[in-house]
Amino acid sequence: MVEPKVAAYLAQLTTGGWRALEELRNAGVIRGLGCGINELGMIPRFLDLFDLDFFLIALQYTLAQQAALDAELPSCERRGAGVVIGGVFNSGILATGPIPGAKYDYEDATPAQRERVGRIEAVCRRHGVPPAAAALQFPLGHPCVASVIPGAVTPEQVAMNLRHFTHPIPADLWAELKAEHLLCADAPVPSS
Repeated sequence: MVEPKVAAYLAQLTTGGWRALEELRNAGVIRGLGCGINELGMIPRFLDLFDLDFFLIALQYTLAQQAALDAELPSCERRGAGVVIGGVFNSGILATGPIPGAKYDYEDATPAQRERVGRIEAVCRRHGVPPAAAALQFPLGHPCVASVIPGAVTPEQVAMNLRHFTHPIPADLWAELKAEHLLCADAPVPSS
């Protein structure tokens, strides 16, 4: 059920704003139209209404949760829409680990979330892979995913993200995460 306020914005977009954006794209003034979404179920709805080129998905397709595999990413794949993954560390816990005060989707992580991330961290350790490296690289295994946004505040964090992005990850790590039911069995993973 779409909130009345959201429905009003969508109606406004479809009656005028979208036409202007399409004209700009058709004239070559802009090269692509996209939308940022962090609520499941909205991508298929937007694709029913608009010819979008890409989506920025926050928090819904990460090493810790792959809910976007159900409808969001298949819809993008069918329509040829690219995806950029934001919130790749689920607000921090996949970078910091399950420490006290760790954040998960903008809130304090629950004991269950900390336990799950601790199990992911243990699998990564067994394979000599920093969990942040697995978190950065995992989404890129999906054919629709063009990029990830790791976020960084300091030059040191940028350098660390680069190291994690290029860290080798063995195929066995992904297989073990799937065997331990920490990663969806049908989640595409990066090739080694």
